Amino acid sequence: MRFTISGKNLDVTEGLKAAVMDKLGKLEKYFTPDTEIIVTMSVEKERQKIEVTIPVKGNIIRSEQVSNDMYVSIDLVEEVIERQLKKYKKKIIDKKQEGGNFNKEFIEKDFDTDDSIEIIRRKTFGIKPMYPEDACVQMELLGHSFFVFRNAETDEVNVVYKRKGNTYGLIEPEC
Repeated sequence: MRFTISGKNLDVTEGLKAAVMDKLGKLEKYFTPDTEIIVTMSVEKERQKIEVTIPVKGNIIRSEQVSNDMYVSIDLVEEVIERQLKKYKKKIIDKKQEGGNFNKEFIEKDFDTDDSIEIIRRKTFGIKPMYPEDACVQMELLGHSFFVFRNAETDEVNVVYKRKGNTYGLIEPEC
């Protein structure tokens, strides 16, 4: 595998490069030797972030992990990518193709993954009309990361959600 390692607001030391190549090198059992792995490490205040992108025939495998220690972030990103590969193997690989950059053994091996989705709780509630800003306040009061409401302006069901950096997003249906 070929690694492209870069840093943003961070001097990529030989130790960091070695840690990335050692940890992500464990993924080589899934890919062919000519697979490219693009790694970007960055630091913002106390946040140590690593982004890993692996382009494979028609798809992109990607993970981004943040912690207060870059080595912990490296460990986390490797675990997430390996879990993604095992879980979505059937969706990622079209067996009619050659499998792109995937190793032949990985394509043929079956992993025990439970892909079934089980809803364990249902909740019903009345939806009263409110403005998006009021829905954000209500969401904060409840301590949730999203809130479903009927928009008082459009009379449509909308969702507000909390984004990184203490900002909010609004999801509206397309008419």
